[in-house]
Amino acid sequence: MPPSSDPPTSDIPVPSAAHRWRAFWVCAAVATLTILDLSKVNVALPSIEDAFDSASTELGFIVSGYVLTFGLVLVPMGRLGDQRSRRALFLIGLSLFTLMSLVCALAPNMTVLLIARLIQGIGAGIQMPQVIGIIQELFRGDERGRAFGAFGAVIGIAVSVGPTIGGLAIALGGAQDGWRWIFAMNVPLGIVVIALAIWLLPSLHRRSRKPLELDPIGVVLFGVAVLSLMWPFLFTTGSPGDNPLRWGLLVVFVLFTAAFVVWERRYEASGRAPLVPLRLFRISSYRNGTLLAVAYFAAIPAMFLLTTLFLQQGLGLEPVFAGMVTIGFALASAVSSWIGGNLVARIGRPLVVWGLVVVLASAAGLVAIALWVPPPWTAWAMAVVLTLGGVGGGLVISPNQTLALADIPVARGGLAGSVGQLGQRIGTAIGTAIALSLFYSTIFRETGTASDLVVFHDAYAFGMIAAALFLALAFLVSLVDLSSRRRRR
Repeated sequence: MPPSSDPPTSDIPVPSAAHRWRAFWVCAAVATLTILDLSKVNVALPSIEDAFDSASTELGFIVSGYVLTFGLVLVPMGRLGDQRSRRALFLIGLSLFTLMSLVCALAPNMTVLLIARLIQGIGAGIQMPQVIGIIQELFRGDERGRAFGAFGAVIGIAVSVGPTIGGLAIALGGAQDGWRWIFAMNVPLGIVVIALAIWLLPSLHRRSRKPLELDPIGVVLFGVAVLSLMWPFLFTTGSPGDNPLRWGLLVVFVLFTAAFVVWERRYEASGRAPLVPLRLFRISSYRNGTLLAVAYFAAIPAMFLLTTLFLQQGLGLEPVFAGMVTIGFALASAVSSWIGGNLVARIGRPLVVWGLVVVLASAAGLVAIALWVPPPWTAWAMAVVLTLGGVGGGLVISPNQTLALADIPVARGGLAGSVGQLGQRIGTAIGTAIALSLFYSTIFRETGTASDLVVFHDAYAFGMIAAALFLALAFLVSLVDLSSRRRRR
């Protein structure tokens, strides 16, 4: 990989250890706010459906639309942070995210909620690559492994405890307006973190004489490709009114993906900075780590979403109790992420392989419980299995992050990290869209032909098949990467 044209990291004073870790916890707080909104909104979908009489496609956009806009701005903002001020972009993104949270909380109808949710995703996409870039730049060597271990623990907790927080908000705010509390809680928290960021974050300002290059054509091509892939699944309801022509958009996906690759190669060959620097993927550790993360994040948020929907709509569990089922995963993944971050330098990729084995087993266990465990015990049994899954999940996220970025120059850390985050967010958007389409289309197709419980059993099982396939893909990639590393040694 050619050296970065940006000034070397050594030109920027490195703060003391105490200051580095204070800055880290500010970054972790922002990551928590951002990732929580990927999972805590899940339990609010039935309440939002009742409040606005929403269709399943609109509910899908509440989840996937946020993730889509989040993902599309990650890479341009990662590059902008690499070239200019990460701290300034951090504050801009956090402020926009906080403001749009307020608009979501006050939304008078579904249209306003959807628009605010999309813009909220843009705010998240501005701030998140700065979080990765700041951590990558502040920490070195074994300390970086510990930092990413702690960061993985934070992400694991945020993803897993989100449904519980969302359920508590609905319980406190009531069935009608409790979903508004889910968005409203971001506002005071966001204001506090903005103040802490102004006080504690180092500037890490880069002065570059090169003009900014954000590759807008690449952004458009990539956005159309991803949207055309998601669209058929978002609009699959299982009803006779589903337009079969929607699957023709998969042809559009192939064409725009090919156009995107061609454009990016030509854009980079001309000496400019593309949206996705394809040469990064010549580094096998980064390529494999990124693909693994895409598949893993396509599975896990979808698995949580399907589980909370099944418990709420299938078994009639209150949102707060449905959300609490994932607490064990949160706690277990927090501990194992920290352990994994400290062990990854010694053990390497086998740590991730075994983590994925445990997560795959937990996904199979969840389906078996839904089908065969009596309803009064289902939530308890799922909580136990998810706790075991959390042990494996913690050994995947932070070790894989460290391994994927190990061979990336620090000056490219923000860009490489944001490309990885882009893959995770797009994976989440596609995974949840596919899982929701299978879940709701099964309900629509089987309603009236069997008991409600059987219908939701089938819907959950079909949705979880998608999650399991994504996990199997992540496992396959981990084996390929392990084999590649052993051959190089």
